[in-house]
Amino acid sequence: MPTSAPAVVAEVLPIEEGLSSCMRMRGHLGVSTMEFMVKIDALPDVPRWAVLAAHTVPLVTLPSGLWRIAQVAGLPVADQLGRNGREAVVAILLTLITEGLALLTLGLVRPWGEVAPRWLPLIGGRRVHTLAVVVPAILGAAALCAIVGWFACTQAVGLIDRVAQTPAQQVLLVVCYSPLLAWAPLLAATTLAYYRRRTSVL
Repeated sequence: MPTSAPAVVAEVLPIEEGLSSCMRMRGHLGVSTMEFMVKIDALPDVPRWAVLAAHTVPLVTLPSGLWRIAQVAGLPVADQLGRNGREAVVAILLTLITEGLALLTLGLVRPWGEVAPRWLPLIGGRRVHTLAVVVPAILGAAALCAIVGWFACTQAVGLIDRVAQTPAQQVLLVVCYSPLLAWAPLLAATTLAYYRRRTSVL
C-alpha cells in the first residue's frame, strides 16, 4: 500500500531535526576544542594565527626525531638498522636539542616570553627585553633557511638513496623530514608578530 505524502514528511522531519542537532553539537564542540587548544596558556593579545604557528613548530620537528629514534631502536625505517653507541647518543641528543629549540617558539606567544619565570637564576621575574628574544629568533630562522636550503639542494637526494633502499623507506624518510621545511617560515612569522606586539605597547 503506497504511503501518503504527509506520512513520509512526518517520518523525515524527525530525522532532519536529529541531524541538525548533531551538526550544531559537532560545530560547537569543534570550535570549543579549537579555542581551548589554540588559546591554552597564550597571551590574550596574541593573534590566533601566531598561536597556531607557534604551537605547530614543535609538531613539524617531531616526525624527524621519531624517525631517528626508530632507527636507533633497530626498527626497519632505513637500510642501516640500528647504530653504534656513539651514533645512538648523537641521534638522541640531536632529537632532544631540536625539539627543545622548537619548544622555545612557544615563548613568543606565552607569558614566559615577556617575563622570565621566577625559577630562573638572576633574571627570574624580570621583564624580558624585546630584542633579546627577537634577534636570536630571527638569526635562528635565517640559519634554518640556510641549512635547509643547502641540505635540500646538495644532500637530500644522496642521503635518501644511501639511507633508504626500499620505496617504502624512501617515502617514510621524505614524509618525516619534509615538515622541517616549515620550521623557518613559522618561526619568522611568529617572531614578527611578537615584535609588533611588544613594540606597539612600549
